[in-house]
Amino acid sequence: MSGDAPQQPPPDSDEPHPGAPLSVVGIGAGGWDGLSPRARTEIAAAEVLFGSDRQLALLPAEVTGHRVAWPRPLLPALPELLDTYARQRRCVLASGDPMSYGIGATLARLVGPDRLRVIPHPSASSLACARMGWPSDEVTVVSAVARPLDALRRLLAPGQRLLVLSEGPTTPGAVAALLREAGFAHSQMTVLADLDGPEEYRRQATAADWTDSREHPLNVVAVECAASGAPAYSTLAGLPDDAYDHDGQLTKREVRALTLARLAPLPGQLLWDVGAGSGSVAIEWMRSHATCRAVALERDPGRAERIRHNAARLGVPGLETHTGEAPGGLCGLPAPDAIFVGGGASDPEVLSACWAALPSGARMVVNAVTLAAEACVLDAQRRLGGELTRLEVQRAGSIGQAGHAVWRPALPITQWTVDKT
Repeated sequence: MSGDAPQQPPPDSDEPHPGAPLSVVGIGAGGWDGLSPRARTEIAAAEVLFGSDRQLALLPAEVTGHRVAWPRPLLPALPELLDTYARQRRCVLASGDPMSYGIGATLARLVGPDRLRVIPHPSASSLACARMGWPSDEVTVVSAVARPLDALRRLLAPGQRLLVLSEGPTTPGAVAALLREAGFAHSQMTVLADLDGPEEYRRQATAADWTDSREHPLNVVAVECAASGAPAYSTLAGLPDDAYDHDGQLTKREVRALTLARLAPLPGQLLWDVGAGSGSVAIEWMRSHATCRAVALERDPGRAERIRHNAARLGVPGLETHTGEAPGGLCGLPAPDAIFVGGGASDPEVLSACWAALPSGARMVVNAVTLAAEACVLDAQRRLGGELTRLEVQRAGSIGQAGHAVWRPALPITQWTVDKT
């Protein structure tokens, strides 16, 4: 059945069905036979059933509710579609556990959790853990459904167990290619397809030996990470400088670690990285937690493209990069929880604009390298308060043909940290 438009006009006079206005029932590859009695009762009682063509086809003929296939794209059409049938008893079919990378969370935001009744089925990740014999609390789940696969790179570390929820039949081959490129070719991959369904199977090989083929469209990729020579990067701040592609506009490793410690990222928070250079501060802010977000503003188009490349390679493809110059380029950005100014600190208007955009309770950190930037920072600190810190880093090096060991100082940094209260 096509989901382009409802096939049956809803009644216009009946009162809403008593009880939960909207139910969500998880259904697995096993279809109707794999559902609990409670789930079957909920589906059978529904006057309208929403789901994909595949999910609706799993229901037997005795389920008489009007079936509406999801349109594409779904999310923009979802509120109006639910309202169209608001006076009828509605049931949404979801894959597995609706609250695990499923439509349940979206519906909870739309209608409110108190108006939603969710009956979960075992999720693809829980079924995969059962097949692999892995404790679910020791496994990290990544969804590749409508999401960049590069996010997997942030999680690569020897000994880690990962589950990738595939977007389709070609995802396992893409995972193998990513692992080889990232230096994890020795990782063991297991494709678990059509879990709990009539065509369930598994295929196993290392990423190095993986042969591309089209798998069953419903599949999960289990990965046991094993490095093959490439460095494994920590999610703590202070990645090696050579982890970044840069043209010299890079906050150096030691200063970067101290800067992120001052910024103090918390899960779900948003950072503005103003004058981002290579994007290192924004990238390490996002690497600290999967829900941390950042916007990088960089006036040079070449550097902005380099930021995007660095972000994807280091596992945070969601970094939002804008080509523009502060203060004008800050207009229209979502309100930040923290601001870092690395470039442009010598312009008083940039600092003023950042301070004006900073919400109450948020923090700003400014690193000044030049005398002009330091003068602006000192003036702002006198007016607004905050803490000043002088950062000086020296690295061991050599001098002369004899290679005598010496200390080579980096440019000193004046760092200003201020909370808006």
